[in-house]
Parts: sequence; structure tokens; C-alpha cells
Amino acid sequence: MTHIDPDALVASLRRLQTSSPETGIVHQLERTVQVVDTLFGYAGAGLMFAEENGTLRYLVATNAEGRSLEAAQERLGEGPCVSAYTTDSAVTTVDVQGDQRWTALATLLHPDVRAVAGVPVRFGGGPVGTLNVYQSVPYDWDESDIQALHAYADVIEQLLTAAIAAQEKSVLADQLQYALDYRVVIERAIGYLMGKHDLTAAQAFTGLRKRARDSRRRVADLAAEVLGEKAPDPPIP
Repeated sequence: MTHIDPDALVASLRRLQTSSPETGIVHQLERTVQVVDTLFGYAGAGLMFAEENGTLRYLVATNAEGRSLEAAQERLGEGPCVSAYTTDSAVTTVDVQGDQRWTALATLLHPDVRAVAGVPVRFGGGPVGTLNVYQSVPYDWDESDIQALHAYADVIEQLLTAAIAAQEKSVLADQLQYALDYRVVIERAIGYLMGKHDLTAAQAFTGLRKRARDSRRRVADLAAEVLGEKAPDPPIP
């Protein structure tokens, strides 16, 4: 018996593939990652993109635990998702906390991040990032998990292709860089809250996101307010 319901997979992919480009590429990418997380019952999901120098930075994390996974790999430059990007292939681990391939990761991860799977997101014939999921307990990934992740990575490639067809490549790059810059502001605010209130990174991130949701504001705008500075200006359409 496969882990992924093929009918649910097909129905979800169709909805995403027909989504309107007017919603904006970053919003569509976030929506895709949220679907991967909720539809198939993973503990969390995330999306990382490479900068011009090849360094992976996280763009979307569905929760604080997943954020610890992506932030740790960004900091160390190693991990299952980094390996998926550099090898341009799916990489899995039953339990990343004890995986000898990336021993430095364990001390930086939330304890609920255990099994991890990552697949490359491709564009223009090569990898530009990774789509990642994790489970809160050790887990043997099966072929249906990997096939589903590849299918969503293909959708992300289609979204990028459609965005470029609708606008200049430089504009798309500016939008993605803007989203990455948002994450820098959020990271700084999390560090500030950790020091001021003696919180863990997960507690600071969760509290920041809850306050933003309760006040119907973007997390980045609230993070900038916490730091006493203005959030990055969005790219001009």
C-alpha cells in the first residue's frame, strides 16, 4: 500500500497547475508548499532556493520546526536538502538526528525534526532549489512519497516558467530576492526576541507568527517593527 493517495495527488496537482498567475509567484510557491504539507500529513514542508553563488537559502517553512531544518542547513551548508540540490536527485534520511552524513545538524535542529526527504526543484535544465518535507518520528520513505515530491517540484518549475512568460526574468528574480530578504528580517527579529525574552528560536518564531496572524499583518512587517526598522520595499511591478 502506498503512502500517497494517487487520486488526491492528481486532484491537487490540477488545482495548482490552473492557478491564476495574477496571485504572484511567491504566493503560489507558498501555497504549493502548504499543500504538500497538509494534504499528505507530513509534519512540515519547506522550499529552499539557491542564490547566484549557489548558496541555498530558505524561502518557505510551514512551521518553526521546519524552519530549524532549513535554517540549520543554510548555516552549515550541508544536510539532506543541500545534498538533493548538489546531486540533483532525491535524498532521504530515516532519522536526520542520528545520520552520520551530517553530524553537525543534530545540535541545531528542533527535536521533532526526524525523517527528512528532499528533491531538487529544476529550472532551465538544472537545479535551482529544493522542495523538502519532514516527519516528527523516524520514518522509512517509500517510492510514493518521492514520486509525489517530484510531481510538486515539477509544478514549481511550471510556475516559474509561467511567471517568466508573463514578465521579464529580472522582475521574477527581484520578487524572489525580495522574499528572501524578508526572511533575513524575520531571522533578525527572532534573534532579538530570543535574547530579550529568553526564548528558543522555535518559541520566538511561533510567537511572532501568531502576533502577525492575530493582527492580520505580514510576519516580515511585524518583524521589522520589532527591530524598529522598515520592512524591505516590494519590487516595483
